Amino acid sequence: MEPIISVRGLTKTYKQTTAVNNIDFDVDQGEIFGFLGPNGAGKSTTINMICTMLAPTSGSITINGWNAAKQRGKVRESIGLIFQENTLDEKLTARENLMLHCRFYRVPKSRRAARIREVLEIVDLTDKENQRVDTFSGGMKRRLEIARGLLHYPKVLFLDEPTVGLDPQTRAHLWEYILRLKKKENITMFLTTHYLDEAEISDRVAIMDQGEIIAIDTPDALKRQLGGDIIELSSTDNEAARREVEAAVPEAEITVDDGILRIKVADSDKFVSTILKSLDTPVTSLNIRRPTLNDVFLAFTGRKISEAAED
Repeated sequence: MEPIISVRGLTKTYKQTTAVNNIDFDVDQGEIFGFLGPNGAGKSTTINMICTMLAPTSGSITINGWNAAKQRGKVRESIGLIFQENTLDEKLTARENLMLHCRFYRVPKSRRAARIREVLEIVDLTDKENQRVDTFSGGMKRRLEIARGLLHYPKVLFLDEPTVGLDPQTRAHLWEYILRLKKKENITMFLTTHYLDEAEISDRVAIMDQGEIIAIDTPDALKRQLGGDIIELSSTDNEAARREVEAAVPEAEITVDDGILRIKVADSDKFVSTILKSLDTPVTSLNIRRPTLNDVFLAFTGRKISEAAED
């Protein structure tokens, strides 16, 4: 099966700054494809180019078989886009917002009422259709934007940081709706995020930093590339503890971050007792975990995602 999205050599420069640097990737029909990276990594610039809102400096983009440079109208008919910022008309009701979108996308008049009911049911807002949007909570507005993005039966739904500014509980509920939608409609979803737990939901993840894609694979496969377990240890003197661990387990990879020794080993069950026996420095805390996507980002870039965002 041909990929629903194909990107080759995509580049965007602004004077002396390269925002996106010669990236290649494909997205398969029906998958959730995640773009993971800090703010400023080039994720939103890439989405804007794919969605025909920004002209690339060079490279090619194909969506649903259409050339994004030469067939912009066909591409736009094939996609839905949920922006980072709220783009609803808050003085209108939910139904009025959706009806306006139907007219923009030329949804046939005979289908509009049924389609509006259908998408409102998907996001559980049927009972709010005649309520003005300025009375909605942040989560309800996001759900309405998702409903609006579905009205014209898009092949690909772009979600650009869809849960920014929402509290953790609302974020979790919103993802319930998104996953339900994927199962019901089999829509391809292209997600940008800097939240690690959201990236884990993706079928595949592209890790982006400083305008370049540095890795693409399933979340599990990316974490398996690191191998082993991570022992997180705090002590009364971390530098002394580090020297003792290095002497006892020379093959371990050790870093110190935020007052915690992170010791990467092939098998924590094998090494944890050796490490503890080697320490004369008193241990104050100990945690053993598997690698995360943040560890993957750290391994590829030398920085955590939070540090990259600050940079």
